[in-house]
Amino acid sequence: MAAETATRQVLNGINVTQLLDTINAIQINPDLATFTFRASTRWVNGGHSRTTIQSFYGAGQEDTSRAAPFHLDGDEPPVLSGENRGPNAVETVLAALASCLAVGLAYNAAAQGIKIEELQFELEGGIDLHGFLGLSEKVRPGYRGIHLNCRIKSEAPREKLAELFEYVKKTSPVLDIICNPVPVTMELES
Repeated sequence: MAAETATRQVLNGINVTQLLDTINAIQINPDLATFTFRASTRWVNGGHSRTTIQSFYGAGQEDTSRAAPFHLDGDEPPVLSGENRGPNAVETVLAALASCLAVGLAYNAAAQGIKIEELQFELEGGIDLHGFLGLSEKVRPGYRGIHLNCRIKSEAPREKLAELFEYVKKTSPVLDIICNPVPVTMELES
């Protein structure tokens, strides 16, 4: 019986009890849903930069659960005058999208009692450097499009997985950021 209880509480590596408690707490107090994430990036040299991420505000308070910061290095490949010290920024966008969709699928599947055995994404984005290099005002500097292929291995019926995938596409923060304009304010300090 104890093993059955543990199986119901943790699924896909997700503490389902905690997840449902969080959802209920936000329904009771909607202010708990407000989060502010932060990143600080310093240019190192050439195409290399390092981003540090540690604290954020969420669930009504400053979060201090991260004892050490995360560091994400970004660079360009040699063909773009870099030294491959990390993925470039547009590759990081692909990783962020896949990571966000993976979280959405795993969490929502767990909440619905669906066990996921494997989850994999293959992404591809096409860019025309004429925009980035300032060689054409008619070419956008960002992705012209992104193609994503998602493979889910689960005993759940295909229709249920398709329904889950459609739901996650509607609720993914990163997919929303990519597909819809987001106001960005920028300031230059000297």
